[in-house]
Parts: sequence; structure tokens; C-alpha cells
Amino acid sequence: MSDPKFTPRVFSGIQPSGNLHLGNYLGALKRFVDMQDQGAFETVYCMVDLHAITVWQEPRDLRHATRELCAGFIAAGIDPERSILINQSQVPEHAQLAWVFNCVARMGWMGRMTQWKEKSGRNAEAASLGLFAYPSLMAADILVYHATHVPVGEDQKQHLELTRDIAAKFNHDYGVDFFPLTEPVIEGAATRVMSLRDGSRKMSKSDPSDQSRINMSDDADTIARKIRRARTDSEPLPSEARGLEHRPEARNLVNIYAALADRPVDRVLAEFGGRPFSEFKPQLADLAVARLAPISAEMARLMDNEDEIDRILSRGAARAREITAPVLRATYDIIGMVGPKRI
Repeated sequence: MSDPKFTPRVFSGIQPSGNLHLGNYLGALKRFVDMQDQGAFETVYCMVDLHAITVWQEPRDLRHATRELCAGFIAAGIDPERSILINQSQVPEHAQLAWVFNCVARMGWMGRMTQWKEKSGRNAEAASLGLFAYPSLMAADILVYHATHVPVGEDQKQHLELTRDIAAKFNHDYGVDFFPLTEPVIEGAATRVMSLRDGSRKMSKSDPSDQSRINMSDDADTIARKIRRARTDSEPLPSEARGLEHRPEARNLVNIYAALADRPVDRVLAEFGGRPFSEFKPQLADLAVARLAPISAEMARLMDNEDEIDRILSRGAARAREITAPVLRATYDIIGMVGPKRI
């Protein structure tokens, strides 16, 4: 349970690194829309462009990817009036609070982060300092809004635990109850969307084969063709979920169907169990086109009006700063910074 003195608020973000795909939609965007529509939380969603530059980004590509991601949020159902929709760099309090947290977090904490070890590789000394401090900025992203809940997948759970550690240490060091201990919202099993060419690997924009993923910019024909060509095995679909345990490609396609249809896997298998993929794939293709083609069309329409996207992001930043600026001022006051006098 979150502390009742904090407004129930969700924060989450996605890196604008290009090629938004089905995994991003089912694993993040669709859930963001659901949380917005539930009405139980204030919702803040972010294109985390400051995180993106922890590795090299071509400036032109970063601008395009940021706007395309914003278009993806909106096309998927995020309403910029009901949710706060921002790109991180337009809200300076993110970076300012991150510096405070750099001074709260310990080097050992950062060094134990699994993502740091994976992304820095064997030549850690050549990695950027920003990549090492990435989790501190993530903590600031969350806590600058006093966010009480964050939807997380397996790869981010460790970072959220660190966010809680930073909040707890700050509160303890300064004898305050200022930052909430943010609660994870654990995502369901169908959120890990795997490659259409290899069911043991996560769907990724970095895969050299475009056939391995459904891009959110794909048109209806392309979506249907990729589903029809997705790798499967020769056995019919099982009638129970346990029958998918050693069949990664079959499990992936069933999970995708279940997520797109908002139905449990067991119900999908109750309908299609015993039927061959030659019958299942056309049904999945029709469903995917019905759900995704309108999103890709709306993204294309929005990207034809970049000025409108920029206005939405500027408006979102102004709304965000109504929350973040007071939180940062209060943080500075707690730690002893001298600020402007209120007259």
C-alpha cells in the first residue's frame, strides 16, 4: 500500500530510440492507456531522451524518434489532456534532482546494477558516466513527481528497488518523510513479446531482420504478412497452457493473441486447442491488423504535423513543472540550499 499522504500517481517512460514495435505496445503503451483509463491515478508518461544519450545518438535521429514516440503514445490512446505527456529534457527538474540523488546513492549500488554490467561489457572504462548513473536519473524521474506507482517489467525491477533505496536513504539522512517508497505495478506474463523468428529471444528493434518484429509504423498488409510468416512448429495448438512450456514460438503467438484480445491464455487455447497454425495464424493476423493498423495510420497522420507534436510536448512540460518545481524547491530546502526569498 502506498502512503495515503501522497497523491496516487503513476510515472513511466520509454526511450526514444526509434522503431517502436509490438513489444513496446503490448509491454508498455497498452498498459499505460489502461492505467490512464482506470482513473485511479494521475498518470505521467515520458519520452526519456536524457536516458537515450547515455549512448551515442545522431541528433537528427533523436529528434525524429522523440516525435515518433510521442505520436505512438497518442495513437495508442494516451490523451494529453488526461495524462501528462512530456519529453524528459523539457522538464529540467529531472536532471537537477538526479544530481542530488547522485550524492545520495553509493557507487557500490550502481556497480551492482545488472543493466550496467550488460551494457558496459568488458570495456567499462569506455562507457559514459551517464550510463553508470542511469539508475539515479531514473529514480529522479519517478520521485520528482512523488510517483506512488510505476509499471515495471523484469528488466527494470532492480532499478525500482534502487529508487526505493534512494528515497529511504534520503528520508533517513535528513529526518524527513518526503519521498514516497514507490510501489511496483508488476506486469503480466504476456508483456514479454518475443521475436517472430526466434521465440527464445525478445522482440527488438536491433534485430537485423525486420521480419522478427511488427513495427508500429507497419501498414495492414505488412502486419498480416509478418504474422503469416512467423516461425512455428509442426504440432497443433495445445488445449492447456502447460502444453506451451517447451514450444517458444507457439507460446509467443498465443501470448500475442491473448494480449491483443484482452483474454487469458487459457481462453485462447480453449478456442484454438487442437487446431493447426494454418487456422490460427489467419485469425491472429486479422486481430493484429484490426488492433494495430489504426494506430500506425494515426501515427503517420500525427507525424505529418510535427508542430502539433511539439506544442503537445511543450504543454505537457508546463503541466509537469507545476508538480516538479515545488518538489525540487522543497528538496533543496531540506538539504540546506539557499534559494530565492518568497515576497
